[in-house]
Amino acid sequence: MQKFSRGIAWLDTGTPESLLQAATFVQTIEERQVLKIACIEEVAWRSGFIDDNQFLELGKSLSKSAYGQYICNTIPLA
Repeated sequence: MQKFSRGIAWLDTGTPESLLQAATFVQTIEERQVLKIACIEEVAWRSGFIDDNQFLELGKSLSKSAYGQYICNTIPLA
């Protein structure tokens, strides 16, 4: 048996109702925390796999979307 640490949530999405509940949960967390859940570009950047310029370029390539704007607004400007 594996015990999850604090800050981890298990979301079972096996039914349409539980899928909707999971989506609502993710939306609520993202809105309240002003963070994206599972933003792979941000994970790569914060883990040191890509540098600031690469991260910003990825954001610019998606800048017409709210997701890309989030990336562009995440990196501190020099």
